[in-house]
Amino acid sequence: MITGVLFDLDGTLLNRDESVRRFIDNQYDRLGSVFSHIPKEVYVKSFLKLENHGYVWKDKVYKQLIEYFKITEISSSELLQDYIVEFRNFCVPFPHLLWMLQELNERNLRIGMITNGKSEFQMESIRALGIERYFQTILISEREGIKKPDPRIFNRTLERLGVSASQSVFIGDHPENDVRAAKHVGMKAIWKRHFQWDIVEADSIIDDLAEIPVKLDEW
Repeated sequence: MITGVLFDLDGTLLNRDESVRRFIDNQYDRLGSVFSHIPKEVYVKSFLKLENHGYVWKDKVYKQLIEYFKITEISSSELLQDYIVEFRNFCVPFPHLLWMLQELNERNLRIGMITNGKSEFQMESIRALGIERYFQTILISEREGIKKPDPRIFNRTLERLGVSASQSVFIGDHPENDVRAAKHVGMKAIWKRHFQWDIVEADSIIDDLAEIPVKLDEW
């Protein structure tokens, strides 16, 4: 019987790729004079390639963009600050997010989240999605001093939720940081399919968050 359900954030609950596309498109428009010598599609494509689905923090991304495109009217730190402040306005949830969390909540399941990243930035994204209230505990790597796939952050989350690994499931999009790491500590793992990877050894695979309650029923 499953009593605890743990989630990743980016790529699992938050449609991070679409959120970033919307943000960077808007940033280009808002700061048009700064980027006037760069075609919009070139700037957007370069940003997305450099940030690598969020696995490269934006300070490095903006420094590379400044250097490559010879941007002189604004600094990389100013662009980074703009990202930190504005990204929350472009957070896109995956379909059925709120319905799924409400369904789990009505089943009295213990719900937690483990996400790598900057503490306040990740919390702003969570608040933008309107989902903070559904979680009994949220662990963010910067605040905890450890990050996925370190088993300690999984065990710490399970302890705070008061559930055992054998009665818990983790849902995430990354094969190593989410799926394999969760299975390593004795949890079941559901992979939310992402186009970056073809084959992932998970207990179950989903394409839509609405499938989660059905999977739990099967177990």
